[in-house]
Amino acid sequence: MSLFSFTLIFAMAALSICVVLIGIRFAMGPTLPDRITCFDMFVSNIIGIVAIYTELTGNHDFIDVAIILSLFGFLGSISFAYYLMKSTR
Repeated sequence: MSLFSFTLIFAMAALSICVVLIGIRFAMGPTLPDRITCFDMFVSNIIGIVAIYTELTGNHDFIDVAIILSLFGFLGSISFAYYLMKSTR
């Protein structure tokens, strides 16, 4: 195992711990904007995990999955922001 592979595995473990902590924060978040921020961070961490997994396995088909996840994350954030703007008026 090379140092690069070890670093990627360590980074994937760190991102996995972050996903668990974000899930806890999502459940405890007192307001909707807190939950929207957690959703954005969750999607970003999952995209990072997919990118690391792609590099570890050498299967570059998963990059398409990361691109689609980023699109869904962006659209979800825009939808939540639109909902917040409509509900405050």
